[in-house]
Amino acid sequence: MILKWETLLSATRYGHPASRDPNRSNFHRDFDRIVFSTAFRRLGRKTQVHPFSVNDHVHSRLTHSLEVSSVARSLAISVFNEMPKEFPRNFNASLLGTIAQSAALAHDIGNPPFGHAGEAAIRDWFRKNRESAPLREFSDREMKDFENFEGNAQGVRILSKLEYHFLDGGMRLTFPTVSSMMKYPRLACYGIPTSLFQTEADDYREMANVLGIPEVGNGIWMRHPMSYLVEAADDICYCILDVEDAIELGILQFADVRNMFEYLCGPQVDIDREYNENGQNFRDFLSSVRGLAIQNLIDAVVRAFIIHYEEIMNGELKGSLLDLADADAVDGIRVAKRLGRERIYPDRRKTELEVGSYTTLSTVLDAFVSGVYEFRKYGESSYRASRIVRLIGQAKIGQTVTPLEAYHQVLDFVSGMTDNYASYLARQISGLVQ
Repeated sequence: MILKWETLLSATRYGHPASRDPNRSNFHRDFDRIVFSTAFRRLGRKTQVHPFSVNDHVHSRLTHSLEVSSVARSLAISVFNEMPKEFPRNFNASLLGTIAQSAALAHDIGNPPFGHAGEAAIRDWFRKNRESAPLREFSDREMKDFENFEGNAQGVRILSKLEYHFLDGGMRLTFPTVSSMMKYPRLACYGIPTSLFQTEADDYREMANVLGIPEVGNGIWMRHPMSYLVEAADDICYCILDVEDAIELGILQFADVRNMFEYLCGPQVDIDREYNENGQNFRDFLSSVRGLAIQNLIDAVVRAFIIHYEEIMNGELKGSLLDLADADAVDGIRVAKRLGRERIYPDRRKTELEVGSYTTLSTVLDAFVSGVYEFRKYGESSYRASRIVRLIGQAKIGQTVTPLEAYHQVLDFVSGMTDNYASYLARQISGLVQ
């Protein structure tokens, strides 16, 4: 097989060698660094699906990430326990679980305000402003970083360049953790989805060489096997939580999801009796069946990983493990995805707020891209531009970095905003605050 666990699990990290600590492994340190980062903290005020919800039980990106990390850890530990002889002798299930847990914890750390609507708004703004003075000098390949903006690629940038050690290794996480959160290890110039901007290409090329992950094309790599488990954990959690949130907000009723939970829980649970015994309170009902539903999905994904193991280790697997899994529980996920497409995502209030997010982010990008352009051209002589650069807070946005890096730093600032701060700043820029 092409990929080898001996190199895939290397504890190498940028900036300094792996070190021994009797209390924390290198991979546990990754987890701690992510938890204590400001980028992770901001996820608490970023949209998962429903912007500006006043219901405290609706998920944010933060609660979603915590749930995904829990499921990813269980998946990795289960895989190790099913096939321990495939892994290095000095490795164990706990370490593998921690890699998956850390990667999953960071999988949404680069998502912009307003969720996927925010991603679309950013792409749209850069495409519409391609011929503006700040952007017209970029090559088409360079512009793809902006026109194909993806939260997953921004997350890689945060982990490897921005947090803690700015432009000098970022969080300096171990290479397996960073690579495991990359669902689409190809450059943005190849379209969306993507997990890598041009600005991080050389860093990832070095990382992939250490991990023994081949570059199968110019800027296209095989996936790290652990990324399939992180992806499956994300799919499991967002399908279930989207339904949970929709019921909290009155978009769906129990009758709409009854069959879904029959698939997820299997014959072990009488869904109607469980619902009635919980006083027909969906929140209590879900608390009583969630564990079994997720465990059934974990078992199905682990079986799929084992069945398709050779394809995974040769970089040949097409599709996700959840799509390839064969179990009744997986049919429940398919029902959840259909409900999402037909009932949840087209919700009127959600759509209205997403339309508003376009205006909000356009206002912010108009001001900050033009401000940085003026600052790089005229320096401190432009009062407005110098104030914008001060607000961004990066001293390296002037002539000391390339134009591509400078505008990436604008996007670092904008995509790092919470929903509330982006809305507040857009109102300030527009002069609408009373």
